[in-house]
Amino acid sequence: MYERVMGLLRPTRESRILDVGTTPDLEIPYNNFFERWYPYPDRLTACSIEDCSDLEKQFVGLRFRRIDGEDLPFQEREFDAAVSFAVLEHVGSERRQRHFLRELTRVAGAFVVYTPYRYFPVEMHTFLPFTHWLPAPWYRAIWSRLGLEFWAEEGNLNLLSVRTAKRLVPSFGDATVRLIRFWGWPSNIEIHWRRPVT
Repeated sequence: MYERVMGLLRPTRESRILDVGTTPDLEIPYNNFFERWYPYPDRLTACSIEDCSDLEKQFVGLRFRRIDGEDLPFQEREFDAAVSFAVLEHVGSERRQRHFLRELTRVAGAFVVYTPYRYFPVEMHTFLPFTHWLPAPWYRAIWSRLGLEFWAEEGNLNLLSVRTAKRLVPSFGDATVRLIRFWGWPSNIEIHWRRPVT
């Protein structure tokens, strides 16, 4: 994903980049992989609903801002580009997901967002196979009965299909929604949006 993002956004030394949805956990090697590999941390801003202020010590030059509410705490076009990995499915209803993407278009000139594909065989939060292929009310009821009430709540996990993802993308600008494969299986949805050239 890192290579794909760099290829799509083509940031330069001067590009201002926003990463929406970082985690304070640095024990797992793939957490905050963008911060680990991005060569210009002084041009990188991270934000999260969690307190990730320690990232400023880990990645010298990086700036962290905490998110409180649906709106991002940044000015219009403050960034050249934004990235977000496995966050869109956690922001809640389809209305909130649409607002999340709209906020990215407000603060950045382009974005790349990844979210798990609903029809990957294993749901990676519950590790259950195939139940999430059922209609949402059905799989949410099954998960609740299995003691997975947290993930059964739409506000905590709202999985997307390609069709749903396309409905969320702002109607202005240039957008591409595609599937990314893992060992041949479509595993993630990639949403790439760029502000129209004026």
